[in-house]
Amino acid sequence: MKSFIALVLSIVLFMGACPRNVKADENEVQIQSPSGLLMEVSSGKILYAKDADTKRPPASVTKIMTMLLIFDALEEGKIRLDDKVTTSEYAASMGGSQVFLEPGETQTVDTLLKCISVASANDACVAMAEHICGSEEEFVKKMNERAKQLGMEHTNFVNCNGLDVDGHVTTAKDIALMSRELLLKYPQIHEYCTIWMEEITHTTKKGSTQFGLTNTNKLIRQYEYATGLKTGSTGLAKFCVSASAKKDNIELVAVILAADDSKTRFKDATTLLNYGFSKCQLYEDTKREPLPNLCVTGGVKEKVACKYDGEFRYLDVEGKNINEITKTLYLTKKLKAPVKKGDKAGKLVYRLEGKEIGYLDVITTETVKKASYIDCVQKILHQYCV
Repeated sequence: MKSFIALVLSIVLFMGACPRNVKADENEVQIQSPSGLLMEVSSGKILYAKDADTKRPPASVTKIMTMLLIFDALEEGKIRLDDKVTTSEYAASMGGSQVFLEPGETQTVDTLLKCISVASANDACVAMAEHICGSEEEFVKKMNERAKQLGMEHTNFVNCNGLDVDGHVTTAKDIALMSRELLLKYPQIHEYCTIWMEEITHTTKKGSTQFGLTNTNKLIRQYEYATGLKTGSTGLAKFCVSASAKKDNIELVAVILAADDSKTRFKDATTLLNYGFSKCQLYEDTKREPLPNLCVTGGVKEKVACKYDGEFRYLDVEGKNINEITKTLYLTKKLKAPVKKGDKAGKLVYRLEGKEIGYLDVITTETVKKASYIDCVQKILHQYCV
C-alpha cells in the first residue's frame, strides 16, 4: 500500500514539474487558420502555436528572408542604399505582384526595398538578388544558409519572392524566427514596411512615369500597434502574414499561414496580437546602483573601472507581480593582474518569488597590465617622493 501511495505521489510531482505545452494556449485563444504562431520578439518566447511545424508554401512572406539578406549586405558594406541597380530581362519577366520594372531600368537599393516591403514586388526581389549575388540561384543558396543559421529546420527556399514552385516551403515557427532576426537586427525595416502609400519614378527610354505603391499589409491602417511586417498570397499558399506590433515596449510577431481569405488572416493575426499583449508584462531595470572601482593586485594600476554588460529585461506571461523583483549585486573583492577589458568581475542577480530569473554580468572597462619589477620600484619611489 505504501509503495502504491509513493508511486501516485511521484506521478503527481512529475506532472507538476513538466513544462506547460505552449499549444495548451489554444484553449484560451482560437484562430480559424490552419497554422499560426505568436512570439515575443526580445526573448523569442513562443506564446501560442497551432500546427506551427507543418511545412507550407509561404508566398510573399518569403521576402522577409530576402530583405534580411539585403540588410546583411548593407551592413557588410557590399552595397549602399544609393547604389543603382539595373533590371535584367529575367527580373522584369516576373509575374504576380510587381512594380513593372523594365529591362535596363535602374532604381536605387532604397527604392527597391520600398517596392519589396510595401508593394511586395517580385521583380524588385530578383533585381536585388542579382545585384547582390550575380544570380537569383546564388542568392537563394544564401537564403537557405541563413535559414540554417537561424535554426529554421523545416524551410527550403527555391526562389527569392515566394512564387509557387515545388519544394518552396517553410513553417509558421520558422517564419517567426526569421521575422525576429529582421526586427531585432535591423529595426530600420519599420521605416519601410510602415509606409502606407508612396510613388516611385520609372525612367526608361520611353521617358519618366510615376507609379504608386500601396501597402499590402492592411493592419498598418487597421491595427493601432502594427509595425509591419509582410503579407503573402498565392493559389497554393492561400493567405499568409507575418504581423509585427509593439505596445508598451513589448514587441510581438504573429504568423498566420494558409488562411482562406485576406480578412481571416488579418483577423487571426489581430486575435493573436491582442492575446499576447494581454498576457505579457515587461520588467526593465532602469535604476541600477553605480558600480565602484575594483581593487587590482599586482598590476600597474591599483583599481579598475567596471560596468554592467548590457540591459536586463524580463518577460512575464503568468500574471506574477513583477514589482516584487529583487536584485542582489555580487562583486569580486580583488582582481589579479593582468586584467583584460571585458573580464567578468561579478554579476547582478534578479529574483522573483525567491527564484532566479536572470542576471547581468559585471565586466571591466579597461586593461590593467601586470606590474614589472621596474613598475614596483617606481611605485615605491613615487610614494616616498610624495
